[in-house]
Amino acid sequence: MAGYGHRTRGRGRTWRRPRTGAGPDRATLALIGVICAVAGLFVLGILLGPVAILCGWLAMGRTWARSRPLQPMIAVILGAVDTVLALIML
Repeated sequence: MAGYGHRTRGRGRTWRRPRTGAGPDRATLALIGVICAVAGLFVLGILLGPVAILCGWLAMGRTWARSRPLQPMIAVILGAVDTVLALIML
């Protein structure tokens, strides 16, 4: 019987991707949020505004306590502006 990390019959352990979290990373979420926020200013603000807020919030790590990068803040603020403007237009 082989120990941990030792090969048996010419086969080693299969490599697995480390589990750092589920879903897209924070930079991707921030970029998606900014794109949704800018697009929401022109079309479908009632749908894209909350999506931008959600993506920005998740990109910030669901907290306001830490230092925040600029892109998630832009996504949250523009998403809120999109949503308010869309509600006013209704």
